[in-house]
Amino acid sequence: MKSRRKFTKEFKQTAVRRLESGQSIAEVARALEVNPSELHRWRRELQEHGERAFSGVGKKRAEESRVAELQGRLLSSTRMRQDKARFLASMNI
Repeated sequence: MKSRRKFTKEFKQTAVRRLESGQSIAEVARALEVNPSELHRWRRELQEHGERAFSGVGKKRAEESRVAELQGRLLSSTRMRQDKARFLASMNI
């Protein structure tokens, strides 16, 4: 038996924004690989509860987690290079 997928608040908000921008339920459902009924529910929850909607924790999809991990590594690497450049500049090298 498959376990239920959990989506982050940001994922749901992005999906609803796509609907509000004029994309059809079917288009968004196919693009995000979610059931159209979930999109209907998310839109209704956001309309009814505003910022309080989607208060659950949710889990990121594997791809989202990997992207976040790589973005963190890139940011860390960039900061190290910047620190090294500042150090060398302060040494007048």
